[in-house]
Amino acid sequence: MPKGKLLIVDDNKSILSALEILLQDDFEEVKTIASPNQLPALIEAGEYDLVLLDMNFSAGVNTGNEGLYWLTRIQELRPDMEVVLFTAYGDVELAVKALKKGGADFILKPWDNEKMRTTLRNVFKLQQSKKEIKQLKQKESALRSEINRDKHFIIAQSPQMREILNLVRKVAKTDANVLITGDNGTGKELIARELHRHSKRANEIMVSVDMGAISETLFESELFGHKKGSFTDARNNRTGKIENANGGTLFLDEIGNLPVQLQPKLLTAIQNRSVTPIGSNKPVPVDIRLVCATNQNLDEMVADGSFREDLLYRINTIHIEIPPLRERKEDITAIADYFLKIYCNKYRKNCAAISESGAKKLQSYQWPGNVRELQHTIEKAVILSDKKELTPDDFFFRPVTQSMVDIFEGTIEEMEQKMISKVIQKSGSNLSAAAEHLGITRQTLYNKMKKYNL
Repeated sequence: MPKGKLLIVDDNKSILSALEILLQDDFEEVKTIASPNQLPALIEAGEYDLVLLDMNFSAGVNTGNEGLYWLTRIQELRPDMEVVLFTAYGDVELAVKALKKGGADFILKPWDNEKMRTTLRNVFKLQQSKKEIKQLKQKESALRSEINRDKHFIIAQSPQMREILNLVRKVAKTDANVLITGDNGTGKELIARELHRHSKRANEIMVSVDMGAISETLFESELFGHKKGSFTDARNNRTGKIENANGGTLFLDEIGNLPVQLQPKLLTAIQNRSVTPIGSNKPVPVDIRLVCATNQNLDEMVADGSFREDLLYRINTIHIEIPPLRERKEDITAIADYFLKIYCNKYRKNCAAISESGAKKLQSYQWPGNVRELQHTIEKAVILSDKKELTPDDFFFRPVTQSMVDIFEGTIEEMEQKMISKVIQKSGSNLSAAAEHLGITRQTLYNKMKKYNL
């Protein structure tokens, strides 16, 4: 356990000198100040773990009100700061009052050296225990969220995915940093979770951070944490995602969205295995396994200066590229069957299977949205169909895809006319349904029907 840093506040300089000598071996640092007016700046800087505070500072005043005032101020500035009160023998009643207001303990003057050392060490240990409990509660909360997630399994019928899973299980046994790339919806997070599940950290937490969902102004606080008062809205201390993942796996999804000005700080954290929260200059050691993912070409981003080359090297010890669904057609039917079971159960539908012709239609589509689009397609079909077996008519795909551009010949207008006509026919002339499938309003559909004399 670290020794911690102690701040002593007393107007008697002889007492300060004696305590500094007495306690120098028990704490990493012992700082003494004679005036409590220096407290706010020192507390807000977040450098100290524990305060030993005298109860009286003004000559001839023994009410203890000054000590109570500064105890309250410290609690306002740092709610997690432990304060031990230092008071004369006759002020025990006052010390008890201070304990009721949140003081951790009190020490009487004149003090016993061993009791002084023991009391301060114990209070510091108590503070560290509270901090650990808080972090454990955060981890427990994250674990509960993870447990409550839908459990999606990796289905690998294709040679490409089987090869990827073999690689995942080899790499998982190490702590090597892994970069997972692939189009949106290919299952990058599932691969990250598979890495964690087979790693020696499997019993620890996996913290996922969607870099694409964090505003640029909150990136640093979200990843590294902050100290109270370090910026306008920092009303409390906050532990960052990197520190929350300590002992486990940190998954940074869409790493390409990390602002270039913050990339050096992440690089430093990876290299030094520590993080420094905003508003502090005290590094916090962390032990994590880093997995990153992106749908962007990081080599191109390095070339145009939007991603650091040294950071790319650090996160890319092992590279796993997930092929798009259209390149692994063996997986399509198996994945569709998996989602069929899930959604038939969820919506209490008696749909047992996908017909052979329905499966052929699924396999012939190019799936620009990959597994995620296939999932939504099956869910929609289950909701809308009343049949026991899903057929081609139950599946509606995106109206404009690269495959259709390849299939149709002629002008853009001719392609659009054919597409609209086909969707209207499939929807049984239900124009509201046709407009929804085309991704346009009903009025826009009317206008296009008029334009093409449909």
